Amino acid sequence: QVQLVESGGGLVQAGGSLRLSCAASGRTLSTFYSTDVMGWFRQAPGKEREFVAAISRSGGNIYYPDSVKGRFTISRDNAKNMVYLQMNSLKPEDTAVYFCAAGLSALETRVKTTTNYVYWGQGTQVTVSS
Repeated sequence: QVQLVESGGGLVQAGGSLRLSCAASGRTLSTFYSTDVMGWFRQAPGKEREFVAAISRSGGNIYYPDSVKGRFTISRDNAKNMVYLQMNSLKPEDTAVYFCAAGLSALETRVKTTTNYVYWGQGTQVTVSS
């Protein structure tokens, strides 16, 4: 059984930083059920789940939406089965539950869609106060 567990969420003031971690177990990250990409999504109350960042298996391809580009950085350590999301210059609109996910395709058109991902963590709450 594959499991993804997020950590690192919390309450931070606007302009602050947080680093989220995602620990994978059950299989090594690099051979995860043929998954080719790891992603982060977020979901605010009453809103749809939103793409935040994705990184290919080798780390050679990284994607962000414009809303977080330049502020968030995704990284992975396949040897430790970990994925990270460094979030800087946080804004109140970044408040959401953040989810880690393992996906099938690292194509840019696919990484932004929730249907690309076959494994999901339970999420970690990030709250940014103004």
